[in-house]
Amino acid sequence: MSQCTGEEEVEQEVEEQEVEQVVEQEVEEQVVEEEVEQEVEEQVVEEEVEDEVIDFVSLERELWCAVQEEQKVQRENSAKLRAVSQRLATYQEFRDIVLSCHLKPLDQKERRGTGRHTWNPLVSPSNHSPSVP
Repeated sequence: MSQCTGEEEVEQEVEEQEVEQVVEQEVEEQVVEEEVEQEVEEQVVEEEVEDEVIDFVSLERELWCAVQEEQKVQRENSAKLRAVSQRLATYQEFRDIVLSCHLKPLDQKERRGTGRHTWNPLVSPSNHSPSVP
């Protein structure tokens, strides 16, 4: 077994502290979000009791938003766990993985493409020189 030098131990401790701080901040953010959601739910319940009429459209919209938020939280948590298990060199790499967790890989049809793409539809493919007015 190799022993770490004092500097390596300090670096490892600093990295572990940074990751712990990030995780703690995100847990605090989730707690705040849950509290806000509970307050919104309580307000909706109070409004429904006062009106005694259930607005199914708004209820469905609220449910959809809650489901989307829960999926986002699950996606970010799994990305965080993957990033921590990879033992990344910097916090920036960790952050990039978490921020890009919503991206999905291209399927085979998308990778093949359909030919040349016209990125600027105002410029015709045959005329590559810019026109001067």
